[in-house]
Amino acid sequence: MAVVLTLGGAIGFLAAFTLTVEKIALLKDPSYSPSCSLNPVLSCGSVMTTPQAEVFGFPNPLLGIAGFAVVTALGVVLLTGVLLPRWMWWGLQAGVAFGVVFVHWLIFQSLYLIGALCPYCMVVWTVMIPVFWYTTLHALTRGHLPMPAQVSRAASAVTGYHGVVLTAWYLIIAVLILQRFWLYWTSLL
Repeated sequence: MAVVLTLGGAIGFLAAFTLTVEKIALLKDPSYSPSCSLNPVLSCGSVMTTPQAEVFGFPNPLLGIAGFAVVTALGVVLLTGVLLPRWMWWGLQAGVAFGVVFVHWLIFQSLYLIGALCPYCMVVWTVMIPVFWYTTLHALTRGHLPMPAQVSRAASAVTGYHGVVLTAWYLIIAVLILQRFWLYWTSLL
């Protein structure tokens, strides 16, 4: 758990920080082409200039910087062997639940409304999923969240297949990306 939070948080933080730097460069110079704008499909610039990129009135990566800094810090604290109080697990669970829902909303927006993918955003998607998944499994199996006993037992049963669930989750997103941009991908062959 500690390693997932530390590595996931650090990678997410770096991606969010890089997106923020790219957004600032784009604000300074509207003709700037972000380093992650590689082609018509993989194009941060196309995504950064949409209303979805500033849902709460400021650039979304600022949420990532703050959120992933907390996740990383909690991961490092857990690496030292400290036991977190229950209220911290509740806060972490609430934060990662918000994060994974927000990321999936952004995935939908990118695929079906914006029509472009931001590589740095995809890094955030990639780390947010296991951070949420393993935090939830940990909280349910360790009793950090007030849940009926049946839910805790079900979570314990799923724990043995944690990798299968995570792989299936990634495969579904990969298939959606492949399907949405099929014409573009096949034109490259």
